Amino acid sequence: QVQLVESGGGLVQPGGSLRLSCAASTSTFSIYRMAWYRQAPGKQRELVATLSSGGNTNYTDSVKGRFTISKDNAKNTLYLQMNTLKPEDTAVYYCNAVHRITRRNYWGQGTQVTVSP
Repeated sequence: QVQLVESGGGLVQPGGSLRLSCAASTSTFSIYRMAWYRQAPGKQRELVATLSSGGNTNYTDSVKGRFTISKDNAKNTLYLQMNTLKPEDTAVYYCNAVHRITRRNYWGQGTQVTVSP
């Protein structure tokens, strides 16, 4: 069982920055892949960024060059640094983890990000 707790969301003006955090209840070494997803009102949940256990990262095109996914293994924490935020980034952001052995998916409760003047 892996528990994920997100934090760091909030209201920010266009062009601003936020850093989301996702604290995992287990060592990140037991996790195969971690990722951030988001879901805007009336839209399907979409993959924003992934980070493999080997350190490989991938981003959806709309956030490339603006968002950075990273992790601190000592703190069992995943981050999403979001810069140059746009109103279309407004969504609930979810942390996701895939267990290394079971390949089971785990989700956090989500954190709201609102980009508005």
